[in-house]
Amino acid sequence: MAEQANKTTRASQHPQQDSAPPLDPRASAVALLYQGGDTAPRVVAKGRGAIAAEIIARAREAGVYVHESPELVALLMQVDLDERIPPQLYVAVAELLAWLYRLEGKESSHPAPM
Repeated sequence: MAEQANKTTRASQHPQQDSAPPLDPRASAVALLYQGGDTAPRVVAKGRGAIAAEIIARAREAGVYVHESPELVALLMQVDLDERIPPQLYVAVAELLAWLYRLEGKESSHPAPM
């Protein structure tokens, strides 16, 4: 995963440490996709309960980092599918993406943003 044109990240409210799906039907997950020329990341998947579990499971299977942030997920759940995130969320999502880029570059000494 050295240089990719696509950057996908998933945020969840209640991720499990193993690959078992969350049992909490209130659990939520959102998947974002950011491509190089895009003005902002897009919401490409979101859901609660079993759908959230599937989003998280597929992310882990694909080696995509799953970040836990209930506050960010609650805000992202309000964004329609295939819509770009609103400007109000740019800073929060940019901090997360910057941290992920550093992590992929093996500069993981910084804690994940909240």
